[in-house]
Amino acid sequence: MTRLAVEHLPLALQAVLRERLAGAASAQVHDWTGSPRGFATETYLFDLRCEHDTIPLVFRRPPQYALFPDYDLLRQVLVMRRLAGSGLPVPAVHFLDRDGGPLGSPYYVMQRLAGDAPGDFPSYHAKGLYHTATPEQRSRMWWGCVDTIADIHRLDWHRLRLDFLAVPGGIVGYLGHALHWAAPRPHPALKRAVDWLDANVHHPDDPVLCWGDARMSNILYDTGMNVAGVLDWELAHLGDHEADLAWMLFLDWANSTYEGRAPLPGTPTREQTIEYYQERSGRRVRHLRYHEVLAAVLLAIPLLRMAAHLDLPPEIDVTAFCIARIEELLP
Repeated sequence: MTRLAVEHLPLALQAVLRERLAGAASAQVHDWTGSPRGFATETYLFDLRCEHDTIPLVFRRPPQYALFPDYDLLRQVLVMRRLAGSGLPVPAVHFLDRDGGPLGSPYYVMQRLAGDAPGDFPSYHAKGLYHTATPEQRSRMWWGCVDTIADIHRLDWHRLRLDFLAVPGGIVGYLGHALHWAAPRPHPALKRAVDWLDANVHHPDDPVLCWGDARMSNILYDTGMNVAGVLDWELAHLGDHEADLAWMLFLDWANSTYEGRAPLPGTPTREQTIEYYQERSGRRVRHLRYHEVLAAVLLAIPLLRMAAHLDLPPEIDVTAFCIARIEELLP
């Protein structure tokens, strides 16, 4: 079966939903629109209008051009399903179709939670929800993200049966393979970073569930700027708790300092964030530089793949901020 073009998805999915969802025998798909967030998974938002109800839903399928070498929809679905009841506001998955059937590719349909999120493009320090918020609201959003990270790290991943998220050989071994897969001749700074990570590798004494893509842009906030949803589990893994904190701080640096703008009023400092996380999680932060270097390399991988797919000219370097951070941290 050929992978369906976007314009044919709503009607094909409508027929599937009528069969698979209770009370949806005559339902219709309305307001189909692409999600502005996330690029590792193709995502669409829509309403399913039934006879007496309208159900807000999300459709997700792998991108046509893979951005990670080990992309797995089942992995994402298992994480969300096993986090149900954990206290985290994670969307409920209605069903996963690993074969794709008439849609021509694997996909899943999940609940669409209410709320809004800051964007990354353009920077949330320049436009959007975070930019228009008051300093007090920004602080609440920031601490809500840090609270979410700490809450994830406090979960008992053994009890939740998330053992499958272990990374064989460790995350650094994965990086070397993935970087070569994305770009056989990567920027020298990326290769140097992988070599440095390998030479300075450390293994956590007490691995935690890591969100993997820890940032405000993957949180839905309600009108009071409280956390209402925790999204995007593609990069979830078992590892060092500092990885998520480093990811959040690295991307905020990319959204502010790297772009030549100061963080907006109300944004806590790096030092305040580290101190708060330590108090909230009960875990010490000792290897943040290491994990920021790791974050810069890890994010460069899908960006390199995207650049190759779009055949961008050499003067457009979508990984420039990753390179710049590596060169700051490893002068």
